[in-house]
Amino acid sequence: MTEDTDITLERPPVVVIRNAKPRDLPELNAMIAALAAHHGDAAAITPEKLERDLFGPMPWITALVADSGEDGLIGYAILVPLYRAQEGKRGMDLHHLFVRDGQRGNGIGHHLVARAREIARKSGCDFLSVSAATGNFAAHRFYENLDFVPRPVTGMRYMQALS
Repeated sequence: MTEDTDITLERPPVVVIRNAKPRDLPELNAMIAALAAHHGDAAAITPEKLERDLFGPMPWITALVADSGEDGLIGYAILVPLYRAQEGKRGMDLHHLFVRDGQRGNGIGHHLVARAREIARKSGCDFLSVSAATGNFAAHRFYENLDFVPRPVTGMRYMQALS
């Protein structure tokens, strides 16, 4: 979730929240790159990597898109499965949530989160989680208004490259 404060354009008359399709890959890739740039990160994502992870032999993520029809895609959400082995609970992480400049504040993010929640429930999940940068107070308010409960971060997270 980005915290830009920009002028909100008129919301398109019809916005459909749906699963991403192969034809969406270039626009979805561009939006992921835009979110990375907003956070000061470099985007190494490509349409080919997205195709592998969304539609390949072992799909890894679920992507929802907000489709405005003739104006194209105006937002997306990416879901990644989680598991709490000690509790035997399935979950989904709302890994990315993005709405294009000019469309924030029109309810698109709310609709993407609602659909993510629905998919998690239908997948037998017990929880939906999301994270936001420490100083991203607009995102904190957004998620808390949608009944997400803040949880303290405990411990360090480690990573090891496999290639």
